[in-house]
Amino acid sequence: MRFYKTCIYCKNELKGRTDKKFCDPQCKSAHQYQQAKEKPERFYNIVDNQLKLNRKILKEYNKGGKVIVRSSMLTQEGFNPNFFTHYWKNTKGDVYLFVYEYGFLKRAEHGVHKYVLIKWQDYMVLK
Repeated sequence: MRFYKTCIYCKNELKGRTDKKFCDPQCKSAHQYQQAKEKPERFYNIVDNQLKLNRKILKEYNKGGKVIVRSSMLTQEGFNPNFFTHYWKNTKGDVYLFVYEYGFLKRAEHGVHKYVLIKWQDYMVLK
């Protein structure tokens, strides 16, 4: 007994097994991609994508190990400081927020908001 007479995705006639739904793997993949696109994005994916974007931006701007950058430059690229993986408190009491191995600290100098960017080093040990 055949459940489907035509491919769910492309509507071509099915040949072969009686319980077949798709005519080939490409139709099956395209159908699954279309179904996933129609569903709302999962919270995990939203967070993961933002963390990846934040890391990419911090890596791009931090070429020298420690850099000071205007916050407007980072936010213009899509940086969101609310998404970070961990934090580190230095001996001065400053709390750096990290996105994987790249850290940032928000500072205001002469009324301009800036970020101090650093890269995680071996001497920075979490206690």
